[in-house]
Amino acid sequence: MPEHNDTALPNETNTNARKLAWRDGLPYSSEFQDVYFSSDNGLLETEYVFLQGNDLQTRWQQPDLTHFTIIETGFGTGLNFLCAAQLWLAHAPQHAVLHFVSVEKYPLSLADLTAALALWPQLAVFSAPLLHQYNALMHKQTINLYEQRVQLTLHIGDATEQLTRIPNTADAWFLDGFAPAKNPDMWQHELFREMAAHAHHDTTFATFTSAGDVRRGLIAAGFRVSKRPGFGKKREMLCGSFSGKMIGTPHD
Repeated sequence: MPEHNDTALPNETNTNARKLAWRDGLPYSSEFQDVYFSSDNGLLETEYVFLQGNDLQTRWQQPDLTHFTIIETGFGTGLNFLCAAQLWLAHAPQHAVLHFVSVEKYPLSLADLTAALALWPQLAVFSAPLLHQYNALMHKQTINLYEQRVQLTLHIGDATEQLTRIPNTADAWFLDGFAPAKNPDMWQHELFREMAAHAHHDTTFATFTSAGDVRRGLIAAGFRVSKRPGFGKKREMLCGSFSGKMIGTPHD
């Protein structure tokens, strides 16, 4: 594993970093006026929306599985990554490697990430190695974790712009980030087209939102889209798979 030899915090070297705020005991973005995860239970939301929404436990139990790639929009506090890594280590074949690729416009400082992840002591055995290498992740973009069974890559900048530069193809998409009403610049048709460009016929996606513009944009980009009951206070969420048939401009 890469060694953690850096002393500077990410927010001292990255001009995109933002200071984390707190509201009602939860990490809060002043930039987008929104919480980083559900007030109902962020950990259970991640498991329900992204892990179950992409049917990962079943898919990862295939004995011939050798590698799997998740691409995520919005690394945030790293909660989605940690939950995915925990599930992977519990169910994937010992020899298989998970590559988790995430984009984040405003990465947290090490101090803020540490404070946010302290809310989940049950994940401490997984978060400690991430925190130990977080500065290395900021500088080197990619780190290896958990006895080389998981590789984490973090691209810093606008989601759509960063996705145009990455070579990876997703087996599953975690379409996360702040809500479309709070962060409309991310939830654009260009993003959905980039998702399609980094997909294959077995690629799945899941997202917490059921916004009509998002659903129509995903369909236009070539995804089959289904609604399922949302988590907590959210009535519905979206999930689905890539059909490979882009239909162009979204329609009402």
